[in-house]
Amino acid sequence: QVQLVESGGGLVQAGDSLRLSCAASGRTFSSYAMGWFRQAPGKEREFVAAITRNGGNTYYLDSVKGRFTISRDNAKNTVYLQMSSLKPEDTAAYYCAASGRYSGYVLRTQYDYWGQGTQVTVSS
Repeated sequence: QVQLVESGGGLVQAGDSLRLSCAASGRTFSSYAMGWFRQAPGKEREFVAAITRNGGNTYYLDSVKGRFTISRDNAKNTVYLQMSSLKPEDTAAYYCAASGRYSGYVLRTQYDYWGQGTQVTVSS
């Protein structure tokens, strides 16, 4: 079992930056690939970014490439999502998730554990 707790969300203006954190407890954090998803009101939860166990590979939703950066610190059992040049369309609840898979990280079904989410609101 892995418990995930997100933090760092808030209300920002377009063009601002924000860093989300996700602290993990329970089983060995480094045993899991980690991902970030988001869900806007009335929309499906969508993949945003993922990072492999040792941080060697990262994956991004096309619309966030160049603006968002996923990273992890296995010593701190934490994964981060650095978001810059935020846009109103980035407004959503952001969730981190842990996957025991060794490939394929863009589908919700590929993740085993989820956090409760943190809200990000970007005003224009």
